[in-house]
Amino acid sequence: GSPRKLKSAGEKLVVVDFSATWCGPCKMIKPFFHSLCDKFGDVVFIEIDVDDAQDVAAHCDVKCMPTFQFYKNGKKVQEFSGANKEKLEETIKSLI
Repeated sequence: GSPRKLKSAGEKLVVVDFSATWCGPCKMIKPFFHSLCDKFGDVVFIEIDVDDAQDVAAHCDVKCMPTFQFYKNGKKVQEFSGANKEKLEETIKSLI
């Protein structure tokens, strides 16, 4: 489960991508999200399909897709919604 991943990540930055298969902007940014996985090896990237994990999405208070949440030491430190590649990469850089 994702909460376990958050805890096991420890000091590492965790980036959670809440998306849906029917969401156009989500599909658009997914290849970029995957390229960031390769670029930032010390960052933990998690993808959550809101339809498969409605409980998690509700618990994390996700209102629209894509929503990116950033966690450190199990605590949410940043969040934004929208398929903004520059903002996604800049946010990661600012938090690592």
